[in-house]
Amino acid sequence: MFDIIIIGAGPAGLTAAIYARRAAKSVLVLEATAYGGQIINTPDIENYPVAAHISGFDFATKVYEQAKALGAEIVFEKAVEIEDHGTEKAVITAKNRYIGKALILATGSENRKLGLEKEDSLVGRGVSYCATCDGAFYRGKKVAVVGGGNTALEDALYLADLAESVTLIHRRDSFRGEEGTVARLKEKPNIHFMYNSNVTKLLAEKRLTAIEVTDRNGAVTELAVDGLFIAVGRIPENQNFAALIRLDEAGYIQAGENCHTNLPGIFTAGDNRTKEVRQLVTATADGAVAATEAVKYIAALS
Repeated sequence: MFDIIIIGAGPAGLTAAIYARRAAKSVLVLEATAYGGQIINTPDIENYPVAAHISGFDFATKVYEQAKALGAEIVFEKAVEIEDHGTEKAVITAKNRYIGKALILATGSENRKLGLEKEDSLVGRGVSYCATCDGAFYRGKKVAVVGGGNTALEDALYLADLAESVTLIHRRDSFRGEEGTVARLKEKPNIHFMYNSNVTKLLAEKRLTAIEVTDRNGAVTELAVDGLFIAVGRIPENQNFAALIRLDEAGYIQAGENCHTNLPGIFTAGDNRTKEVRQLVTATADGAVAATEAVKYIAALS
């Protein structure tokens, strides 16, 4: 029996572990793959308070070591099912069944990828899924954004103030994002549009140098770019909780800033919940909130 079980060892989950241990609660963290989450793929973090420059891997390692030093038990097993038994919550993995008084779901989300050759190897070397994270590295350079929703539109607007030129590529003839944002995009002289088109190939040596864009008629254009920002959606890691936890239509856990789910004693933290801003700093903030709320919940049980 643990006081708090945390599923996910990304920044949100590990921060929750730190706060829970500082409240003298026994903590189990379950992680399917490796600690750190998506941040480990970021070569240089510039927007986290205090740490002006730190790699994602180093950041994740420091948080992991801090949680371990405080006494959090971290086990690398994938949670495949959760159960709610009132004052007890069960987490089932392929190997074990764990029981806790409270549960924090911090599984995060993954970027939806284009599925192109070299895409994974070029992350941090010309390919990015976060304009606010990496845009500053492309100041005065040529970039492209692929996508048609609000995230892609906002990324293009953000990058237009930094980059020499921004090419916005969308597979349809109109955008799904807000019309007001589209109007603002069209006022920017350094934003160019490619409709009815898909990015079909990444060209690179050590870094991305160009992309191939294919339109609906099969015509191929080679576009020289220093960076490609992919904004075609995210996939929250909530499939194994869907039987119990209320999700929105996109699969995110419905939870506000207090990180409560629809079930008492089960909380959520990080990129897998409904929220406006998904950044490293908001993930760690969620972890602190979720752990604090879980501690309050346990105190109310006694």
